[in-house]
Amino acid sequence: MTGTVTAPILRLNTADNVVIALRDIPAGADLGDGLVAAEDIPQGHKIAAKPISVGETVRKYGQVIGVATQVVAAGSHVHIHNLGMQDHRREVGAADVANRIQPAPRQDSFLGYHRPSGRVGTRNYLGILTTVNCAGSVARFIAERAEKDGLLDSFENIDGIVPISHGSGCGMSGQGEGYDTLFRTLAGYAQNPNFGAILLVGLGCEVMQIPALMGKGGLADQARFRFMTIQQTGGTAATIEAGVAVLKDLAEQANKAQRAPAPASALMLGMQCGGSDGLSGITANPALGVASDLLVAQGATTILSETSEIYGAEHLLTHRAAPDVGEALMARIAWWEDYCARNFGEMDNNPSPGNKRGGLTTILEKSLGAVAKAGTAPLEGVYLFGEKIDRPGLIFMDSPGYDPCSVTGQIASGANLIAFTTGRGSVSGYMPVPCIKLASNTVLYNRMQADMDVNCGDIVSGVSITDKGAEIYRLLLSVASGEKTKSEAQGFGGVEFVPWQIGAVM
Repeated sequence: MTGTVTAPILRLNTADNVVIALRDIPAGADLGDGLVAAEDIPQGHKIAAKPISVGETVRKYGQVIGVATQVVAAGSHVHIHNLGMQDHRREVGAADVANRIQPAPRQDSFLGYHRPSGRVGTRNYLGILTTVNCAGSVARFIAERAEKDGLLDSFENIDGIVPISHGSGCGMSGQGEGYDTLFRTLAGYAQNPNFGAILLVGLGCEVMQIPALMGKGGLADQARFRFMTIQQTGGTAATIEAGVAVLKDLAEQANKAQRAPAPASALMLGMQCGGSDGLSGITANPALGVASDLLVAQGATTILSETSEIYGAEHLLTHRAAPDVGEALMARIAWWEDYCARNFGEMDNNPSPGNKRGGLTTILEKSLGAVAKAGTAPLEGVYLFGEKIDRPGLIFMDSPGYDPCSVTGQIASGANLIAFTTGRGSVSGYMPVPCIKLASNTVLYNRMQADMDVNCGDIVSGVSITDKGAEIYRLLLSVASGEKTKSEAQGFGGVEFVPWQIGAVM
């Protein structure tokens, strides 16, 4: 999208029978080419470009987003009152990975924290990670005491202390999907390169035992990982005192790290969309897709997730994946269909009420816009939630569409940056990983400037998607080098650790 856009509507593909309102349109407005608005149409919503009969497929992006449930006159609002889902037939599609992203002619860099593992952090935090909910308050008490005592005052290279609590760790089976998922998440968080050191705190009698995490979880380096249980240490007060002392020792080690040049290939970007609207798939998401391609060209890794929110658009990913990768993605889709069925849910229970107010109607429409975050790079691999990602390029990590949970998995998988697009105004942050917020429309950006880092709404006014993607890419490098995001400035990140809880709670 280039040049000055003056028309109030946008047709995304010549095959579409709907157009998009780029601003609020009053009834009777001339939309051009003989089309007149039959009623008031909100920004981001769909308008019938021609008469649509009952049962006729409705197309946006050149793709089917549903079927008309009643006759729709030209110029009428197309939304939940006259557009419904059809049976979704899964399609793997023929693999075509020939159009690979060409390596960048110049290697870009950022200033990061080099870890013994070879990975590079964009922040340098001390973490207090809990094995079970029962240890959550004590972890917070330790962090509060350390802050009150000014423990970090003399450690200028440490960004802060992050106590991490959650709602699980016990009352669960010690084997199976639920246990394995939580284990990967906790072990992955502890090894995220944005942590300089970790204190692991447990109660002592929980299912998720510390020795298992320290051993199989790979947390054996005593300079960076220490542990204690509340029961063995002598209770709350004794654990707080001991915890603060351990944090001071860990801080001595973590403070030795200093920012040093690192190649952009060391970046791993988790990409999310939340509170999406009808413009998300037109502005912010494709602009983030351009930034993703720029990172992939540098040899970096970008992570697409939210399996329930690519449903109906998976063929756009399998078409650019090797056969085994495409089959792995479809296997996760099949798992999700079974997961929903056995829990009395449906894959098409999206979009949310807020998404609908913003103009999205069916999960097919939402998914087609969400996949735009993936740019054009081939899909190189499919990983489980929180599984360590060990290759560059565009990656898919299986996760729910619930944003805090999905980001938690991406950070456990190794993400050291997060980019989050929103059309309704999601507010959140994800310590220890900085998160930039991309507003899909200018109205939102102006209303919530203290929360939004980038306005992608000016794409509607003529800024090219390519230029906006380059702007996002440059900001990601700056944030990786230490520039604070809006969510960091406001102190977000204390409650957004949300492991995916699968299985029975006993």
